[in-house]
Amino acid sequence: MTRTERLQKLIEMMRGGAMLRAADLAGHLGVSERTIWRDMSVLSEFGVPVVGQRGVGYMLRRAVALPPLVLNPEEIAALEHLLRLAQAHADTRIAAGAQSLAAKIRAALPESPAPESADPATDGS
Repeated sequence: MTRTERLQKLIEMMRGGAMLRAADLAGHLGVSERTIWRDMSVLSEFGVPVVGQRGVGYMLRRAVALPPLVLNPEEIAALEHLLRLAQAHADTRIAAGAQSLAAKIRAALPESPAPESADPATDGS
């Protein structure tokens, strides 16, 4: 599991609103408590509303989820363009965040329909 995947998993685990101990999180993810402490610091730096402390536990102050969005093709094109720009950013945190966000958006988008053939004779009918 990559660090980015682990950070996403931590957010998912904390979405329930319960206080979770670092030892429990570490055991579930197969890492050390120290890794969890570092990950919580990173999540906080990224703006994830994590509250808690070593020895007590961690939780999210509020949900980190967007309501369902309906995007038109132009909005999707603009979003994809901005994400490509962000992925090329010199700040590796921004680039990594953009890459992760792009993957989430791709996973949420419906599959594009197969392009229709302009020549009916070439479609095998």
